[in-house]
Amino acid sequence: MSYAALDAVRIAKACKTALHVLETVEEKDRNETHQRKTLMIQRIEALARAAAESKSGEQAITLTSEEFWLISQNW
Repeated sequence: MSYAALDAVRIAKACKTALHVLETVEEKDRNETHQRKTLMIQRIEALARAAAESKSGEQAITLTSEEFWLISQNW
């Protein structure tokens, strides 16, 4: 599994966009997979936002390639 340290501000924005796209799915088409994607992206967005607001100056978040792929498929 590969990892990458990415800019937390950009990841938070990407997650917000991905969540917006997932919200456009009609209610009848929302299944368990859709719910899992939404929850995972919400968690990543919360972590990225916390890192972006960090006072320590370290505004990076580490994602796996799978997590990054999940976000990028929905923006």
